[in-house]
Amino acid sequence: MHVAGRIEDYALIGDMQTAALVSRDGSADWLCLPRFDSHAIFAGLLGTEEHGFWRLGPAHPTGSSPPPATRRRYRGESLILESEWDTPRGTVRVTDFMPPRGNHAPQLVRIIEGVSGRVPMRSTLRMRFSYGWVVPWVHKVDGRTVAVAGPDSVWLDADVDTYGEDLTTYSDFTVQPGDRIAMALSWQASHREPPPVTDAAEALQITEDFWSDWVGHCTYHGPYREAVVRSLITLKALTYAPTGGIVAAPTTSLPEAIGGQRNWDYRFTWLRDAAITLSSLLRTGYVEEARAWREWLLRAVAGDPENLQIMYGIAGERELGEAELSWLPGYENSTPVRVGNGAAGQLQLDVYGEVTEALYLAHKTGLTRNDYAQILQLKLIGYLEEHWDEPDEGIWEVRGPRRHFVHSKVMAWTAVDRTVKLIESGDVDGPLERWKELRERIHRDVCEKGYDRQRNTFTQYYGSEELDASLLLIPQMGFLPPDDKRVIGTVEAVQRELSTPDGFVMRYPTSGDQENIDGLEGEEGAFLACSFWLADDLAMIGRVEEARKLFEKLLALRNDLGLLAEEWDSGNQRQVGNFPQAFSHVPMIDSALRLTTSGAYGV
Repeated sequence: MHVAGRIEDYALIGDMQTAALVSRDGSADWLCLPRFDSHAIFAGLLGTEEHGFWRLGPAHPTGSSPPPATRRRYRGESLILESEWDTPRGTVRVTDFMPPRGNHAPQLVRIIEGVSGRVPMRSTLRMRFSYGWVVPWVHKVDGRTVAVAGPDSVWLDADVDTYGEDLTTYSDFTVQPGDRIAMALSWQASHREPPPVTDAAEALQITEDFWSDWVGHCTYHGPYREAVVRSLITLKALTYAPTGGIVAAPTTSLPEAIGGQRNWDYRFTWLRDAAITLSSLLRTGYVEEARAWREWLLRAVAGDPENLQIMYGIAGERELGEAELSWLPGYENSTPVRVGNGAAGQLQLDVYGEVTEALYLAHKTGLTRNDYAQILQLKLIGYLEEHWDEPDEGIWEVRGPRRHFVHSKVMAWTAVDRTVKLIESGDVDGPLERWKELRERIHRDVCEKGYDRQRNTFTQYYGSEELDASLLLIPQMGFLPPDDKRVIGTVEAVQRELSTPDGFVMRYPTSGDQENIDGLEGEEGAFLACSFWLADDLAMIGRVEEARKLFEKLLALRNDLGLLAEEWDSGNQRQVGNFPQAFSHVPMIDSALRLTTSGAYGV
């Protein structure tokens, strides 16, 4: 019997349009087809075997747990997963990948190779459409196995015989040195012609060549290149190639606390996450991805910046209605399982700052001028001019009352500041003096109302005594210089009051009166992005060796393949939250770049 593994037990494979998670025991437990935000055909990650999976590995006795791979790795700097099992009868290797799709059918390809001895193998494929709700009609067509339900069809091509039993498709075979057996799963709209049979060897070569060429554009060659490149590959895998939209994560409802209710759908494009991703890509040589995201942004926002959403669908969709899937018991019984995201309708003023910062950086790093991007930036500031002093839900999408969050005001200042700089450089035209005065007014307001003089720290929102890790971005945005006593006091206060026993950073307190802030019960893990922000700030205020030690401690939290979820559960020493998470990998790249240039590594 297979059960979902720990979150860090999973590997990511993908084709830049969707992604699969493959566990150590060779089970693909999560796959949405044909897009990241489509219904899952494997939802075992959020339920049981009955909700869909595809396990491929050495045969094992019925009723026993399948053995985990003895070792696994990505092939070089790619998204091609290689898992090897040493068994009493020999060694076998399974290579899993999804070829970059282009205009072809999405495919999950699995190649089995004998390494030594004779190893009995079993493939167990249980397809369940609509997140495990629908059992498809499975039958044979011209020797191919096809599963059909409503608008979807999935085709299995295999170099070995398959048979059906108990609404599951099996294959039993033995491999020895020199054997190379391929199995491929392809999706196609059920009303269309069948997808072509996969040439596994050709698909593997295409995939390997793609990643080799893509990684070759990376301009970072510092001491943590391995970690940076793996994060960049992960961010590329989270990019929806047809539009340039970037999903926050390829999963939904992986809990922020095991057994809790903080379970959200992250298969959408948050402006905040995508903007900071663009920043990291630009600074590591990936201009084309930045251009594609900018074009996505302009299409999504269109002519309506006054109604800017905090997130959109991967093609720019605005309607992301939230629903609960009652038939799924959730990852380790963490309910509810949600699809869609009701936070799309929130007011979060900080996104204006993140988007403007990204557009500013794109312009300053030589991205080809786009006149509408400049017009959009001016319109965003025009909106902020009228609304910056309103309360909002803030960076963490709280579901409690709106507040005057300090971070939101700081990012409003950032938006105005970057636009003023563009006007001063002569790159755009705008009311320079009026917006310089606006910049000063916002700055004065934050320093007067968001700063606790007695404790020498900025606070979560105006009038609050609580802290918030987003305050760590104050020096990084240039709102105040790193050597300002208020910055140093805030960094030290966050480190003192929001740190876990093992030295990582919580977003904000979630107990006591603070429950009214986010409108939710229960705890959550340490937020990895915030922990990287602390490393950045420590370096900025001169505590470089301490910053380096924290950064390397954070790197040690990655799984064996270099992947990070959203949060870290210090009590249970495990990753939690959606996985892998762009908002963790981006600040990891940023910290590596900052610490490299600060001399923290002696370079």
